[in-house]
Amino acid sequence: MLRKLLGQGIGSCSINELQEIDNQLERSLKIIRARKERQMLEENARLSQKCGRAALESAQLKEKETSCSRVTMETDLKIGLPDIGWW
Repeated sequence: MLRKLLGQGIGSCSINELQEIDNQLERSLKIIRARKERQMLEENARLSQKCGRAALESAQLKEKETSCSRVTMETDLKIGLPDIGWW
């Protein structure tokens, strides 16, 4: 039967046998397509989660950068009398 499914030696098959081979091939293709679709959906979900985590990490880094820039202050050290503006 495997040889016939592979297309070998089908010249001597009856119409009924050829229809059965065709039906078997169709069933096999449906199973393969369903499995492939499931794998692709799982991969898509995994990549979507990964993308979401990357976006979250990026947003957290931007927030951290923003908060760090707010904390950074300019400080000047002057030696001498304060400049009061009398002179």
